[in-house]
Formats: sequence, C-alpha cells, structure tokens
Amino acid sequence: MNLDLFDSLEPNDRRQQQLGQHAFVLRGFAISHMTELLSALESIWQAAPFRHLTTPGGLRMSVALTNCDQLGWTSDRNGYRYTATDPDSGHPWPAIPAPLLHLAQTAAAQAGFDDFAPDACLVNRYEPGTKLSMHQDKNEQDFKAPIVSVSLGIPALFLFGGHARTDKAERVPLFHGDVVVWGGADRLRYHGVLPLKEARHPLLGRQRINFTFRKAG
Repeated sequence: MNLDLFDSLEPNDRRQQQLGQHAFVLRGFAISHMTELLSALESIWQAAPFRHLTTPGGLRMSVALTNCDQLGWTSDRNGYRYTATDPDSGHPWPAIPAPLLHLAQTAAAQAGFDDFAPDACLVNRYEPGTKLSMHQDKNEQDFKAPIVSVSLGIPALFLFGGHARTDKAERVPLFHGDVVVWGGADRLRYHGVLPLKEARHPLLGRQRINFTFRKAG
C-alpha cells in the first residue's frame, strides 16, 4: 500500500472529489451524522449479528457482514443473491434506521441522484489485513439507481476501476465519514478494497465499517 496516498489528503477534508462522469467522493459528508450512525450500527448488529459468509466456490469471506432494510445480500454454495429474511435467524432483516436512510438519500442528491430509494443496506466490517476483491455490483434487478457507500473507522484504499476487470484502477484513500456515490455511466465499474493496514480509530477501534446502499428489488 502506498501510504503517500494517505499523507496527501487530510481526513475529513470537506471536498467533493470526482472519480468519473457520475462518480464522486464526498469528503467528511457523514461526520455530522456520526452519533446517529453509531447508534444505528449497534441496533443493526444486535438484531442481525455480523457473520462470515461462504462464496459459491466454498471460500470463507474475510470481511464480516450483516444487512438491514427490506432486502439483504447473502452468499453461499448456491450463489450470490438478495433475500427478504436473514438466513441465520429466519426473520426479516432489521428495518433501516431513519438516520441511515436520510444520509444515503442526502448523499445521493448531493452527487446528482435525486429521489434515491434504497431497499438494501449491506454492512461490512473490515479488520486490519482484510480486503475486498475487485467486483461489479450486478445482483440488483436494474442499474438505474446509484450506489452509496459510507466509510466509518480506520482508513482504507478504495480501488475504482473500469468496466472490465483488467482495466487500471484508481486508488482512492477513504477516511472516517467519507461517502462514495457512483451511478449512471459508472454504475457497473469494478471496485474493491486493498488489505487494510494496522490502525486504530478512537471510536471504532481496529475496524472499518462500511454501509453500502442499493436499490436491489
């Protein structure tokens, strides 16, 4: 990991960084919502605990996850998909807390996507050493709505590539409170996260929490 990328940008620098025609980083956008976000996070994982899923190929995912809202993303030997119920409990996924929904819709509007109505919120928990391989978000029914991704906790290097897996990816430092929004012509671009470096955040400790909002159904 090139630490110079982190050194060149101050955490919570409130700038809007453009990554593509319809892709933006909203620096520090979630900071003013932090109390509500941390409370929402606790309510979600208490209702639907974090877990490590298995890929269709049988590999254990290093990133732990849970979900809230009407649909939750899940994976096992049968494939990647959305479900209306938590496979572990058989109960519906917890409702999305109002502050989370408000943040997602406000961030989407800031990036030019009005009337965003997500029905799925995937919550990922990264620890130092974990990563997310390059992939497209394509399990949704249509791709008209944007993706809104909120970062909390320790920093990460977000990879934002092209429409082919082999396209060169831009390395984007993400800090506590940053929000990434992409849609339109950029909706199906490959993206991922490099292995996280050892770090500790004063509120969240040795972890990064990522909320990803989508319109799945």
